[in-house]
Amino acid sequence: MAFVIAFFSLITLIVLHELGHFLLAKKFGVKVEEFGIGYPPRLIGKKIGETVYSLNLLPFGAFVKMQGEIERKEDKRSFSQQSVGKRLLIALGGVFSFWIIAAVLLSIVFTLGAPVVVEEEDSIIQNSEIRIAQVALDSPAERAGLEVGDIIKKLSIGNEEIFPKTIKEIQDFTKAHLGQKITLTIERGENTLDISLIPREFPPKNEGPMGIALLKTAVQKYPLYSAIFKGISATGEITLFIAKGYISAVLNILKGAPTGLQLVGPVGVFNMLNQSQKLGLVYFLNFLALISLHLAIFNILPIPAVDGGKVLFLAIEAVRKKPIPEKVELRITAFSFGILLLLMIWVTIRDVSRLF
Repeated sequence: MAFVIAFFSLITLIVLHELGHFLLAKKFGVKVEEFGIGYPPRLIGKKIGETVYSLNLLPFGAFVKMQGEIERKEDKRSFSQQSVGKRLLIALGGVFSFWIIAAVLLSIVFTLGAPVVVEEEDSIIQNSEIRIAQVALDSPAERAGLEVGDIIKKLSIGNEEIFPKTIKEIQDFTKAHLGQKITLTIERGENTLDISLIPREFPPKNEGPMGIALLKTAVQKYPLYSAIFKGISATGEITLFIAKGYISAVLNILKGAPTGLQLVGPVGVFNMLNQSQKLGLVYFLNFLALISLHLAIFNILPIPAVDGGKVLFLAIEAVRKKPIPEKVELRITAFSFGILLLLMIWVTIRDVSRLF
């Protein structure tokens, strides 16, 4: 079920992205020949009005086919015959969709209760929990079956037990019992489990005796009217943060320094989305919103194979007062798409190798 939820969540993001292009194209009177979910070959399709709505075999996204978008056509309803302003808005429709999706998801998160990291010394918040944020490979924690998202409720050995309120209490208890079998009582969803392990006396660097990273978290709820404003505000703040990351990466490239970015393909994103479900609904929705914002920023980059490339061509057309020659635009777009496809294949192979 977790696999299905993660898969359809990503597909839904892409469908809603294409819906943004579709709605603005319809708004400006552009003839939309097909709105497809998945990629051909077509499984089923129904023509409603002038548009074919289809479900296709390859479930990796969605598409909108507009008259005159790829090959220019002399028709008043053709995409290529619209003003630069209208074509710009249609091209940005998908990016707008990603921002709207993120704002809605974050508003829901703030309504349900936004997870916040609590300072270790903060004793005022009463509903704080100690969560496992990371489990090291081949560590005592992984071998025992501890998972990301588990909440540590109790640690015990013999008649000695503690109910930790801080991360330091867990660390001190563990250090006091290196090489001895301790039992962790954890909460995982609706289940309470007792898991035993032996903390290592000589753990690898930066792992710790059990091989787990911990966070002290709490849930902060907002009334609906505040949650909506918080969701919109957070969307803007996160967008700026991501954009600054891209700018910093470009500057580092120019300086010959490491970019600081970690490339993740569809498999990696899917795996992280799947893992986020273990933390609960709020964490899952929050991560889905982050994916939406990353996709928005990526799509607006001036790369010919994505929406930002179309925006770039339109900007050049506005300055030149005439469009770039059709063959030139098609060749640049095809070349860029090929480069992106090769990069995607490379990143996917790397993501898959990390899973095994």
